[in-house]
Amino acid sequence: MSKGFDPKDAYFKRAKSEGYRARSAFKLSEILSSQPLIRKGWTVLDLGAAPGGFLQVLAEKVGPRGHVVGVDLKKIDGLSHAGTVTLVGDVEDDSLVDELKRLHSQYDAVFSDMAPATTGSMATDAARSHRLVERALYISSKVLRPGGVFVAKAFMGPGFDEMVQDIRRSFASVKIARPKATRSRSKECFLVGKSYRPLALEDSV
Repeated sequence: MSKGFDPKDAYFKRAKSEGYRARSAFKLSEILSSQPLIRKGWTVLDLGAAPGGFLQVLAEKVGPRGHVVGVDLKKIDGLSHAGTVTLVGDVEDDSLVDELKRLHSQYDAVFSDMAPATTGSMATDAARSHRLVERALYISSKVLRPGGVFVAKAFMGPGFDEMVQDIRRSFASVKIARPKATRSRSKECFLVGKSYRPLALEDSV
């Protein structure tokens, strides 16, 4: 652990005091506060949802008539929002798309907070992160409605610019956000795509 790293920093403590499951809730809150990405009543998908910080914020944004679906390799329990459903699933498993479609035929927005286990190698960590973004984009190509929203965490590093260009093929607007709650030592940022334009993405991604 590098000098100066505090796993229980101000955002961690704030999350505990405000009832959020993770400090990541403040990253998403800042992104959604800076631009109107979600509307009440929407159906949204959260990939890499454990322990549930994003799910809590998304449930607040879509309101009681909205729906939130969370997917993670780990089981997520105890969420109070009636419109929230969680699945144990792997984004590398193509059968996940069928499960998502059984719940809702289309989604208004797809969020991904997925991140790989880090190795300390910038190139390796970036490549693994970009793979997860590719899978989130692939799943979006199957379930996201035209005009929908895509937000995905990514590590900056080799191949980052090329990945952003790939996303721009499918969205009218793509911006890079780095919320204040992001740790200063982190290479992560969030890619925000608006106005989805369906394209023939490779099924083998």
